[in-house]
Amino acid sequence: MNILTTLRSQSIKPKAQVEASPKATKGIEIKSKRELEIMRESARIVATVLKEISEIIAPGMTTLDLDAHAEKRIREMGAVPSFKGYHKFPATLCVSINNEVVHGIPNGKKIIKAGDLVKVDVGAFQGGFHGDSCITLMVPPVSDRILRLVQVAETALYKGIEQVKAGNYLLDIAGAVDDYVKSNGYTVVEDFTGHGVGRNLHEEPSVFNNRSAVTGKNPLPNVKLRAGMTLAIEPIINEGSSRVRILSDKWTAVTVDHKLSAQFEHTVLVTEDGYEIFTDRTKV
Repeated sequence: MNILTTLRSQSIKPKAQVEASPKATKGIEIKSKRELEIMRESARIVATVLKEISEIIAPGMTTLDLDAHAEKRIREMGAVPSFKGYHKFPATLCVSINNEVVHGIPNGKKIIKAGDLVKVDVGAFQGGFHGDSCITLMVPPVSDRILRLVQVAETALYKGIEQVKAGNYLLDIAGAVDDYVKSNGYTVVEDFTGHGVGRNLHEEPSVFNNRSAVTGKNPLPNVKLRAGMTLAIEPIINEGSSRVRILSDKWTAVTVDHKLSAQFEHTVLVTEDGYEIFTDRTKV
């Protein structure tokens, strides 16, 4: 689940408290081996739910059908939904279709159709820690337009993850994402960022996805990565304008030009020489 760059979760301290220096980790939790084992289980539950949803999604289902399956499975596996009740969000999943960018609220009247582009975002909390991940699903038949957008969005996530290791900076992640997306003719949504994740669903630091985030009037901190940090990296890619607007439900963000949007997210551990993807669906 993303956070607004302009209105971040209450669990995140003001930007001025985090700087690209040895003091940058104040407020950023470095997890112990025991805590990381707990997070791996939370993330495994998230990955399992997303894998199952990717297998059952079909035309004629409603977004509420997906939500019901996710909540049932999360609870069966000994966890609770991270999103449900979070700042009064009413559901287990965020399900955003086509030009909906993020935070779509599941609805029994919202029917999934052939050819739809469906973003499914979920979190699970167990043992005191959260896991968080998002995938974009294509409901056949898939147009070349949708296929290319999704391929670029997923590759952009992994371009960013490849920059994760102790000693690198958040800007290394953002630069890799930004450069790849723009070279393919798409835009990166700047109004939402990834985040630290652990005891809280949203923790420091804000994991931005564009180079310009560290410049301007309200720059985000370019934090140095340390082993033991756990990050939710989640670039959002738009087909047209990067601008979004929030609907009257106060949650759902949509593209201003009605063009398509795609997103992928993983919970990732920073290690001394690289990274570990906690929400890897190929391992469940």
